[in-house]
Amino acid sequence: MSAKDSEKRIPQQSEPVCALPVNRREALAIGALTATAAMVRPMAASGQPYAIDAQVVPPGFMRIATRVNGQEVELAIDPRASLLDVLREDLGLTGAKKGCDHGQCGACTVHFDGRRIASCLTLAAKADGCDVLTIEGIVGPDGALHPMQQAFIDHDALQCGYCTPGQIMAAIACVNEGHAKSAESIREYMSGNICRCGAYLGIVAAIQEAARKMERA
Repeated sequence: MSAKDSEKRIPQQSEPVCALPVNRREALAIGALTATAAMVRPMAASGQPYAIDAQVVPPGFMRIATRVNGQEVELAIDPRASLLDVLREDLGLTGAKKGCDHGQCGACTVHFDGRRIASCLTLAAKADGCDVLTIEGIVGPDGALHPMQQAFIDHDALQCGYCTPGQIMAAIACVNEGHAKSAESIREYMSGNICRCGAYLGIVAAIQEAARKMERA
């Protein structure tokens, strides 16, 4: 085989076949969104109002306006993003945990318009015009723990703590839904939240105590 034939068999570098036809304005918009999304994390962590500049929406993204923990939020998001990922990655609210990512463990439980949901299975786009409450939003205005948080501490209802935020959010919903009247009912309506450490006895006791305090409030 000649050197010329060998040269033909060597793959030559070429332009990427998957390159998107992005013009200068679109490239600047994408860059601006990336930079702004990076800046939102310390804002959320410091307790300041959450904000992402959603005035420039790149191709393929959408703008939503929602309320998270009582604060107005405007976001430019990928329509395919889950609510869990937007809460954790864009707003810096890492209380809701990513456990199974299939809606089976309950670690990602948050409240959506007053009802509990698995945020890993909920599209962030559905939050447009809705209220979202996470574990970070249940602390009292003076910094006091929610009765359910305090009850979990008092009854040692946690071990590793990974599932605890989801357990607490589900437990508050369980009380609000009127399902905390008996230990059997609590176990039934908390069955979607798994504790791999097996702290179930403490969890049931904590919910029973917190329910009495929440009903008196």
